[in-house]
Amino acid sequence: MKDFDVAIVGGGPAGSTCGSLLRKYAPNLNVLILEREFFPRDHVGESQLPPIGKILDEMGCWDKIEAAQFPIKIGATYRWGQTDDLWDFELYPAAHFKDEPRPAKYEGQRQRTAFQVDRAKYDQILLDHAESLGCEVRQGTKVGEILHSDGQVDGLKLADGTTVKARYYIDATGSSGFLRRALNVPIEQPTSLQNVAFWDYWTDAEWAITIGKGGTRVQVMSIGYGWIWFIPISPTRTSIGLVVPAQYYKERKISPSELYAEALQKDPMIRDLIKHAKAEGPVHSTKDWSYVAQQMAGPNWFLAGESGGFADPILAAGMTMAHAAGREAAYTIAALDAGELDRNWLFEQYTEQQRTRVIQHIRFADFWYAANGCFTDLKEFTREIAKDAGLELDANQAFQWLGTGGFVSESVGNGVAGFPLGAVKDTVELMLGQRAQLETPDYNVLKLNLDGAERLSFARYREGQIIPEERYVRDGKMLPLNGIYRLLIDLISQRGAIDFVVKSMIDQLIQKRVCRSTETALEYGMGYLEAMVRDKWVIGEFIEGGPRLNYDLPRFASSIHPNKDMRVFETAGTP
Repeated sequence: MKDFDVAIVGGGPAGSTCGSLLRKYAPNLNVLILEREFFPRDHVGESQLPPIGKILDEMGCWDKIEAAQFPIKIGATYRWGQTDDLWDFELYPAAHFKDEPRPAKYEGQRQRTAFQVDRAKYDQILLDHAESLGCEVRQGTKVGEILHSDGQVDGLKLADGTTVKARYYIDATGSSGFLRRALNVPIEQPTSLQNVAFWDYWTDAEWAITIGKGGTRVQVMSIGYGWIWFIPISPTRTSIGLVVPAQYYKERKISPSELYAEALQKDPMIRDLIKHAKAEGPVHSTKDWSYVAQQMAGPNWFLAGESGGFADPILAAGMTMAHAAGREAAYTIAALDAGELDRNWLFEQYTEQQRTRVIQHIRFADFWYAANGCFTDLKEFTREIAKDAGLELDANQAFQWLGTGGFVSESVGNGVAGFPLGAVKDTVELMLGQRAQLETPDYNVLKLNLDGAERLSFARYREGQIIPEERYVRDGKMLPLNGIYRLLIDLISQRGAIDFVVKSMIDQLIQKRVCRSTETALEYGMGYLEAMVRDKWVIGEFIEGGPRLNYDLPRFASSIHPNKDMRVFETAGTP
């Protein structure tokens, strides 16, 4: 038996991130990572989002990942909803992407792009990096039993009969949630979606689009009864998967490989891209029920990544949430060890952060599916999404609310599930075929509405430290007192005239180098201001004779627009 400060069960991205950052910020702690498999091993979930790049850089691992030459994800091309048209969601505008040599540093345009990774190689690099920083890594080591009592973990009994004890334990075991299940932590399933996924890896499939050196967009193609992902993960290897409702799979009564092959032949673009490619086989399968644990941390344990929650893969957020959870678990343990912040508060903040992140992605994924014909009345479904957020709105009001950003959240930024206001607005409009109107331009006088709100602290995770910052809380809604929200609160408090608030906001955003131009500062700042108005933190009034704000978010902002650079294929039979 050997004692450790921290024992991490699972060597995937959540576990490796946690271990690496613990060694960086609390090097006095001895950290053990137990991984039941031997790396490298394939794993689904290859498409990333830009926040991961910042975490990789913080871990000191960016250069190692970039050296692996994984394709650069510029964005995604979708065929979705009630149309056969293709449209692009761009993380970074393809027209502005510079063809620069690789490997490249984490700077400039690469801070806004992401990777599409071969998980066998990617996870190996991360785990080796954690080991190089001083984590003790044991691969091929299975935990046979979680020893626990009174809601806390007492030890890990390994399959070989030995026992590991630690002061803190991390469940990074993915959807198996080994520790979570042993502790009987309840889960919620805030969605009616129950899908299954089938996938395989292909050699020598063509890329749908090539941008610069190694840049591309993933393909998400609706085929009516489900959707196909097409993710190049190396110059010669591509992950191609099919997601369908579990009920549809049961009703078809054919094998996963037959269903998979049928779907790939059904979509004309995918069929063309793989006509000279070879499948590695066999076809893999899994269920992807969305869920979230009611509790993410206990007296001496944490759930990180999919052990604590999973959102449908349509938004490609799985690895982002895993890395983020691993990072925040490491920050929390370092803070607990320092003993300067309240223990209960640290555990509460960790749970709130993870649950908020997962639930928002589940909610927006539900809307995405609703737009593809899974729900007959999409506007009515948006009312249910609003209700989940604590708002009683009719269907039309709910459409406007979702289409203009949804709600204020300090954890994922303004907008829905971390997507900026303009992208959310354009997505909703594309799917519903109706413009979503901003509410703020209806007013020329703004007033703060803090009636009934409490001023409470929340955790900000920054540069290895957990910094308590303040926010207003009312009816389950939160208004942070930092960043752009702090700026707008100060401006509205000084003078509520819309022309003063907007002009001062633009000047400050440019002066502080948050934005480079008046146009981008206006669009960026209006997202925050609109969220405050929608959540009733700001009450508007129109006074005759006063100045008027004639503004609407541009139609198809730079982040989302109809596709212009790919070949047009015949219909794929979308509903």
